Amino acid sequence: MVFSTILFLCVFLPVVIIGYYIVPAKAKNIFLLLASLFFYAWGEPGFIWIMLLSILCNYGFGMAIWRISQSQAVHEEKTERLQMWKKITAALAVVLNLGILFIFKYFTFCMETIQKALNGQFTVIQIALPIGISFYTFQGLSYVIDVYRMEGKKDEKGEVCHIVQKNPFNLALYISMFPQLIAGPIVRYTDIAGALTDRKTTSAMFAAGAERFIIGLGKKAILANMTGSMAAKIFTADISYMSPQVAWLGAIAYTLQIYFDFSGYSDMAIGLGKIFGFSFMENFRYPYISTSIREFWRRWHISLSSWFRDYLYIPMGGSRKGNVYLHLLIVFVATGIWHGAGFGFLIWGLWHGLFIILERYIGNKVVPKGVETPKEASGFFLKMQGGCICLIKWLYTMLVVITGWVIFNLVSLKDGISYLAVMFGINRADFVAYDLRFYLSNQNICYLVIALIACFPIGEIIRRIPALWRQKDSLLAVAGKRICLLGLLALSFLFIINSSYNPFIYFRF
Repeated sequence: MVFSTILFLCVFLPVVIIGYYIVPAKAKNIFLLLASLFFYAWGEPGFIWIMLLSILCNYGFGMAIWRISQSQAVHEEKTERLQMWKKITAALAVVLNLGILFIFKYFTFCMETIQKALNGQFTVIQIALPIGISFYTFQGLSYVIDVYRMEGKKDEKGEVCHIVQKNPFNLALYISMFPQLIAGPIVRYTDIAGALTDRKTTSAMFAAGAERFIIGLGKKAILANMTGSMAAKIFTADISYMSPQVAWLGAIAYTLQIYFDFSGYSDMAIGLGKIFGFSFMENFRYPYISTSIREFWRRWHISLSSWFRDYLYIPMGGSRKGNVYLHLLIVFVATGIWHGAGFGFLIWGLWHGLFIILERYIGNKVVPKGVETPKEASGFFLKMQGGCICLIKWLYTMLVVITGWVIFNLVSLKDGISYLAVMFGINRADFVAYDLRFYLSNQNICYLVIALIACFPIGEIIRRIPALWRQKDSLLAVAGKRICLLGLLALSFLFIINSSYNPFIYFRF
């Protein structure tokens, strides 16, 4: 079930919200869990058992690690042996989670690659990919690893709490909660552990959640679908009759589509989380205003990049121990592979990883040892003060990002190289079937302009206008804001009803 459908918006979501606020406080988690399982089973009835198996195994591993830790505190003389069993249990949890992910996401691809390499005649088993498996597997992994590390929030006395979840239903809710189940953000258990057992939903929180959901729906239903429709027409056209201008238009349209598609879903997930009393981490912070690839990854899919930082990069040694360039390369190879089974995803990860390494290497050479590297400006206006240099850095960043998205979209390395060759004028068509104007109707130009403007932090610009900032809480300002939100909601419904193009890119991940 997709968020941007009439079935979800007019049937499932109203029923769940009304039911959630009607049932007693003690039953809210069970109700939300059942709703989440129904939500997943609607789209993947045959694969719900995989998610349930993952939940059950991670609950068992978490409890086993916690009990070993408790035994260590009592039997000090057996610390070494218990520590060994603790490591074995944690390793088994990692192997099982990654094993499930490998079987359903990568096994078929690996076997097909071997078949082609060896010219084999054997039949490759085609295993369907369960929706959201990459997201809920990583959430289960982070939970078990945090239990092993004994990480958790601290209470008022400074003591660590919420290290392990003893209630299997609460853990099941954490992993399967429908707002973030199919597209993230990847939620850490320690971030919502307290809310699983004790949370309050206020009218202000509900209103903020509804506002965020409507904005996300508008991003998806209007901007992502319209730019995506344009990108799909160009990417599926015959490349041998395509001009460089049209190829660039397709790449830019896809660049806009994937941002508004994914960030729109993240906004909707964060909004729904607030409605039900949960606070999910931000997943996007205007990534297309970045002036380096390093900054891009601090703004794009933040929950994934921070996950790899905390559970792969730092454990390998990070920048303090070992070869930092090798660590970065491994992380970005893993990032590419996480997105899908295909050489295009691997090359996309390597592409970004190589520029991350290059930027770090150049930065280390330019800045003398002992001199702290200045942090990149986080504010949009501070960036603009950099003038020409910032513009050049931004153009470089967007060139790398857009080129990477072409490979990411086409997946096939051969198709990606062919498209890029047309984009950069290496291969020129003797005859162009459709020129730029064929795709750039007045309507499409309007969508592109709005989408490009929406990539920038308009809110920060508005906050720079003192008169509006002083009046932000006035009755007129609040009323105007709500009218705009209702208008956006109505417009989103119109686009959903009238448009036959409503895909979701991250379903395949």
